[in-house]
Amino acid sequence: MSTDSNTILVSAKGLRKSYKNTLALDNTTFDIPAGRIVGLIGPNGAGKTTALKAILGLIPFDGDLKILGKDPRTQRDALMNDVCFIADVAVLPRWITVAQAIEFVAGVHPRFDAARCQRFLEGTQLKPTMKVREMSKGMIVQLHLALVMAIDARLLVLDEPTLGLDILYRKQFYQRLLEDYFDDEKTILITTHQVEEVEHILTDVMFIRGGKISLSAAMDTLGERYCEVLVNADKLDAARALQPIDERSLPFGKTVMLFDGANAEQLAALGETRTPSIADLFVATMKGTYA
Repeated sequence: MSTDSNTILVSAKGLRKSYKNTLALDNTTFDIPAGRIVGLIGPNGAGKTTALKAILGLIPFDGDLKILGKDPRTQRDALMNDVCFIADVAVLPRWITVAQAIEFVAGVHPRFDAARCQRFLEGTQLKPTMKVREMSKGMIVQLHLALVMAIDARLLVLDEPTLGLDILYRKQFYQRLLEDYFDDEKTILITTHQVEEVEHILTDVMFIRGGKISLSAAMDTLGERYCEVLVNADKLDAARALQPIDERSLPFGKTVMLFDGANAEQLAALGETRTPSIADLFVATMKGTYA
């Protein structure tokens, strides 16, 4: 992800963090431009949450990290005026009422607009006295979203925000975020291992594996770099000679190969070509991680 340096919101160089014998961040380097929706995607234990904790100033680490030009280790209080962090939506306490949740967030975040939150709730069935334990999952999502979207933060960090929700509520969560919250003044960083559900809203993607960033790219450039080919049976040897980064078999003897930076004309001669999905790229680049 390259952009004008004036618009880099998060700049990380050579981050290192170890827990006992495990390197959670291993010389991790990346930039996040302003006005983007970035997916930090990796398997469990890849370093996603550690990277977020570093960004939020919640852990000590080695290396150089600037968020909005500030070091989260020494300027965390000032930084948190412009940053909002939301973990999975199951974290709201079951005893809390809608009114108490609004009052709580108003007390902890200086950029929270309670009136704006109320406007988001007007179209829902949520009432001020309703407790979380009386709500359906869909209602909890609506409350959570209203609380998030009423915070005028420059960086919104979402850590696996839709864990435990069914696909309908997950789609609703991301769609509302896109339509009612995001603009070119804001940046959203989402960590997840459920690749398919965020693919349609991301502007940029970063894969993290073993504490290292293994891929960092704008979504609209992936098609220029990566290509999947449904290779004709008589072209298998020629295709393998071009060194695919992944190969998988389909029914009826068909083979799909994934190429990085190969010549488009050569690939077209091997069979049907297409841009791979993020999920396909993720599976290909993470092979062996789950062993």
